[in-house]
Amino acid sequence: MPSMNLVPITGVIQDITAFGDDCCQRQVSIRNSDGISNFIVGPDTYVINEVRLRPGMNVAAFYDANLPIPLIFPPQYQAVFIGRRNPYETMYAGYFDDNLEALDGSLKLNLERYTPVVTSNGQPFECSLGGKLLIVYYSTTTRSIPPQTTPRKIIVIC
Repeated sequence: MPSMNLVPITGVIQDITAFGDDCCQRQVSIRNSDGISNFIVGPDTYVINEVRLRPGMNVAAFYDANLPIPLIFPPQYQAVFIGRRNPYETMYAGYFDDNLEALDGSLKLNLERYTPVVTSNGQPFECSLGGKLLIVYYSTTTRSIPPQTTPRKIIVIC
């Protein structure tokens, strides 16, 4: 099943610079209330909707907590996903079971017929979401355990 433990960091992009001599990778500095975190965005990073990242943009970046992380300050992570985030919206990335409950128990999805479910390249996804890695956009949740939400959009990572 899942081999990744995706952890989000949300904030505003402060700076985007070259990462060493590698022209295929960029270092994206994100500032939030905890300070600055640097993300390496490379060829293996999924940039949601292929949006051009810019300073001042509100984003969510996800890294795999199962990978080794250098002990430096500010922290530096290899970005798995990064995407633009609306100010009053939450992004969640993780695996879900057949009942649409996140495997970590942190969220349950209640789909409506009109909820867009697409693949990472924007094509409609019409199969079961169970066991799949999903990026979920939502705004409100219930106070139940686990919290439940009707997502605005779901991206399936195939």
